[in-house]
Amino acid sequence: MQKLYRLVGAAGMCFRAFGLTVGVRVNEPDILEPLNNHLPPGCRFDDNRPVDRLYSFYVNRAQALHGVRRFHTLYRNSAIFLRSENENDLYDGFESDVDSYIAETSPTRFFVHSGVVGWHGRAIVIPGRSYSGKSTLVREFLRAGAAYYSDEFAVFDRNGYVHSFSRPLGIRVDGSDVQTLRFASEFGSAIGTEPLPVGLVILTTYKKEASWHPLAASPGEGTLKLLANSLSARANPSRALRILTQATKGAHILRGPRGEACEVVRIVQEKFGSQYRTSGR
Repeated sequence: MQKLYRLVGAAGMCFRAFGLTVGVRVNEPDILEPLNNHLPPGCRFDDNRPVDRLYSFYVNRAQALHGVRRFHTLYRNSAIFLRSENENDLYDGFESDVDSYIAETSPTRFFVHSGVVGWHGRAIVIPGRSYSGKSTLVREFLRAGAAYYSDEFAVFDRNGYVHSFSRPLGIRVDGSDVQTLRFASEFGSAIGTEPLPVGLVILTTYKKEASWHPLAASPGEGTLKLLANSLSARANPSRALRILTQATKGAHILRGPRGEACEVVRIVQEKFGSQYRTSGR
């Protein structure tokens, strides 16, 4: 670690997010500014605690030589985590890894892969991994007037309330691996700030040309589906079950494959009436 400190000791910062403290060291002070755009939502700078994990950035600014590849390196604690000739790959790799680390180890929150929106004081939670269509569904709810909470994680506290994790939405282009980042404001939506109780859990995946005919499911089925999409349930299953049971208690659970996202929003509005109607935006 001493050798690493000498290599990347030009500048640094510490931040705290969801009960964990993360340190960052860099060899070039000017890269701290772009890094700010990749920090976890809601984090706060804090230099007064020992860090739980340390990231070190070595950006190679040496003059490029013909035929010689110039690599940039990201270290996680004392080990190399990522090497790339593209400096931006380090920032993206840092963002992905720090999000996963917090989601897996946070002592104060429980993370589930889900899209989340808020309507009239309640959260609509859409659990699912990548390629399940949750981001598209979140986008359609935002267009209908919902508040944006997340398209990646539902963040539960011990009482089962959902907190915001509002990175920009990652919308895939024509079902490919290419993502376009979109901000909630582009859809006329505000970012939710207050923790919300869960009002509705939608268990669905996209199937081309399907029609959504949702069936009511039990809170237990909703809990199990959320557990299946969690990152830390195996580490403390009793805690996970307690939090998610509390979250789904009293919530509506709907399941079934869907087609177009606009159909889901329309049916939710029709099925639950004014309880889930938007403000008309």
